Amino acid sequence: MAHIVRPDYRYHRSYLEAVDEFAAEGGHIDGDGPWAQEADAETGFEGYAFTRESLEEPEQFRALVRRRRAEELPETPRPAGWVPVTNLWFVEGDTWLGSINLRHELSDFLREVGGHIGYAVRPSARRQGHATEALRQTLELAGEMGLGEVLLTCDEDNAGSRHIIEAAGGRYEDSRQGKRRYWVPTVTPLEIL
Repeated sequence: MAHIVRPDYRYHRSYLEAVDEFAAEGGHIDGDGPWAQEADAETGFEGYAFTRESLEEPEQFRALVRRRRAEELPETPRPAGWVPVTNLWFVEGDTWLGSINLRHELSDFLREVGGHIGYAVRPSARRQGHATEALRQTLELAGEMGLGEVLLTCDEDNAGSRHIIEAAGGRYEDSRQGKRRYWVPTVTPLEIL
């Protein structure tokens, strides 16, 4: 079963294979998309945008790993309105299955439609329980960080994410801008024992 890890260079090949899977269905992940290019261009902060071609280079992939790890540190410079985030990957053996991100606090935008936690599962690994397990582990981490509950959102028509969030104890609050908003209790360290 999948487990969460900090971004690591050892998943380079598998990560690129996943990028190709997302691209084949018209999607993108982790800096290979319009939001990342906008962040680099409009905010003056470099290191958010990566292309599939650039990530073939080992040093560029190492730069992605360093950037994702640094984003959890409060002192890391970031664009205005962006918050510290712990970026995690869920893996099985040497296979990269997806990413899950735990934002340490909510900005106005995140409170509306983004939430504390976002995740993406590579197409070939969907509907196998990996996102459910990654979310469970991330809720434990959120509890350890002192968050009693976290906000998760999903598109109105994303039945898979809706099921995962509700199975984790998500309490539906409302829908805004095409997103369903749920508050999910975390697991505190005492509950783990």
